[in-house]
Amino acid sequence: MAKRGFRVLDSDLHILEPADLWDRYIDAPFKHQAPRGFNEWVLDLRIEIDGKLMPADVTYSATPTTRSAIRDRERFRPFHERGWSAAAQLDAMDEEGIDVGVLYPTRGLFAQGIDGIPPKLAAAIARGYNDWLADFCSGDPSRLVGAGMISPFDVDDAVAETERCVRQLGFKGIFLRPNPVNGRNWHDPYYEPLWAALEALDVPLGFHEGLGAYLPQIGDRFGRNVMLRHTVCHPGEQMLAAVSFCGGGILERHPRLRVAFLEGNASWVPFLLWRMDEHYEWLGDTTFGRALTMEPSKYFTRQCFVSVECDEDPIKGVHDSMGVANVVFSTDFPHPDCKYPGAVSRFLELPLPDDAKRAILWDNCARYYGLA
Repeated sequence: MAKRGFRVLDSDLHILEPADLWDRYIDAPFKHQAPRGFNEWVLDLRIEIDGKLMPADVTYSATPTTRSAIRDRERFRPFHERGWSAAAQLDAMDEEGIDVGVLYPTRGLFAQGIDGIPPKLAAAIARGYNDWLADFCSGDPSRLVGAGMISPFDVDDAVAETERCVRQLGFKGIFLRPNPVNGRNWHDPYYEPLWAALEALDVPLGFHEGLGAYLPQIGDRFGRNVMLRHTVCHPGEQMLAAVSFCGGGILERHPRLRVAFLEGNASWVPFLLWRMDEHYEWLGDTTFGRALTMEPSKYFTRQCFVSVECDEDPIKGVHDSMGVANVVFSTDFPHPDCKYPGAVSRFLELPLPDDAKRAILWDNCARYYGLA
C-alpha cells in the first residue's frame, strides 16, 4: 500500500469487540459470569463484570451530548453500522494507509481490570477473548495480527494462555495492563515463569493502560476529573512499569525478552533513562542495585519500545538525544482521542528525517513483533 512511499505497521490498532463476545465465547462453566458489553451508542466502550461497570467514572465518550461524542458519532457511524467487523477494520486501515495492524482490545482492556477477580474466571475471560480475536483476524491474517490477552491473577494460567496464543492461535504478541495486581510489582519473583515463557517463545510483551479500571491507577487522586486523570495515567503507569523492568532486574535476567510500553507517548523516555542511570550511579552498589550489571538505560535501549502519537512534536527531542530505534507508531483507532482519519499523514508532517520516519512506521515495529 505504502502511504507516500512509507510502509506502515500500526503497533497498537484497536478493535471494538461485540457486546456479546463473552456470551458466545467464554467457557461454558463461566457463562453465568460472562462480561457484558453495551451497544447504546456509536462508540460504546463499556463492559460490566461482576456488577462493576468500566471505564469507571469516565464520561469523555459515554455522554452522547458531549462535543467529542458528537464528533465520534459522525466519524465512526459507518463502522458501528457494519458491526465493527473485520471488513470494516480493513477499510479503516486502507483509509489511513496502514499495511498491517497489531490488534489490541477496547472493552478487553478492562477485562482483567478488577483487583481480586477470581483467577479462574479471569483466565476464562482471556481465553474467550483470544478465541474471538483469532476468528476476527482470519478475515485477513496477512494484515490483521493478534496480540493475546493473558490473566495476571495466576501466573500458571498466564503461562498456559501465552503458549496457546502463540502455538495454536498464531498471535505475535501478548499484552497486559501496567497496573499492579494483588500488590505485586512486575519484578516480583512471582512473575518469573511468565517472563521465561515469553523469552523462550520469542514473543513480545506489550503493556497497555486504560483509564477507569478497578486497579491501583495513577490519577486516582483527581477523582472524577477525567481530563486530569487521563493526562497522567497512561504515561505515568508506563513509566512505572519501565522502571520495574529496567531497574528491577527483569531484563537483566531475561536478555532476549522484548517489552513495549504502548499508548503512553515516547517523549518521556530520555528523561526517565537519565534519572534511572543517575540513581544507579548513586545507589547501584546497594542491595537492590546489585541486581543489575549495567545502567538501566542500557536494558531499555536493548529490549524496550515505546509508541509515538501521530502529532507528538516532542519526538524531535528524542530523535536528537538518543535516536528512534526504540520507537514504534500507533494510530489508536478507533478510540475517542485518535486522529482518524489522517493520523499517518499527520505523523509524516513531524520534524523528523525520512529515515527516522521509516524506522518508526515499519522497521522498529517489525523487529519488536518478530515480523521482519
